[in-house]
Amino acid sequence: MDKITRVLVPFDFSKCAKKALDYAVNFVGNRDIKIHLLYISDKADIERMRNTYDDLCDIYEEKLKLPLRWVWSDNTLIDTIIEVQKVKEVDIIIMGTSGIKKEAKKTNTSKLIEKIDCPVIVVPEKTPKRDIKNISLVIDDREIDNPKSLEMLLDIARNFNAKVHVLTIENKPKVYGYSQIDEKNENTILYYLENFYEDHTFIENTDILEGIFSYVNGHDMDVITILSRNHAKRSMPSEGLLTRELVMQAEVPVLVIE
Repeated sequence: MDKITRVLVPFDFSKCAKKALDYAVNFVGNRDIKIHLLYISDKADIERMRNTYDDLCDIYEEKLKLPLRWVWSDNTLIDTIIEVQKVKEVDIIIMGTSGIKKEAKKTNTSKLIEKIDCPVIVVPEKTPKRDIKNISLVIDDREIDNPKSLEMLLDIARNFNAKVHVLTIENKPKVYGYSQIDEKNENTILYYLENFYEDHTFIENTDILEGIFSYVNGHDMDVITILSRNHAKRSMPSEGLLTRELVMQAEVPVLVIE
């Protein structure tokens, strides 16, 4: 993946979907990138959809270089997103979320991330409207499974002239930052992120999620990035528990890269 050329935004007229679309429009800006809106319903009001589509085109016409595209389906949500992503050759999905109640275990967004092999930006409904200037890349003490996945992060950092701040949470007794794997990861990040790589911070916290959120809030990060291992090829795939919790609880957008 050299550059992002196609973005997919699942759109159901909800507040969180509108927030995701606003974010996508700001993300794309005046670049040669197509935004495909995906509307899924088994009882679609075609006339309403057409009118809404025309209204959205008018609203965003001056902000986008290429007009919005619309895709409609009456299939199930996750299966349809996966199918459209492949058919339209979408490079990244931008999807809204309203968060999750404590008693719930998963959202549609977290379920999608477990299944799809495509980068996803999850946009919380309460995301403040601002540019991407500082990105937190969360890694652990394992070797980066697919270094080329960092090309997506480089493209985003380059387009926004954003700095990437690498974060590792020290959640168990161990000497961090000095192993052969740590050194290899450091060289990989330097190679792929070039001058957009700013620093690497190690924080002691047995609660990884708490450690991430504390850092992100304390350092005014605009995006959290995590390299998911749901479809790892060079190492054992993981269940993605941390990724799931991040996309369900984060207050800033989360970029999940396979």
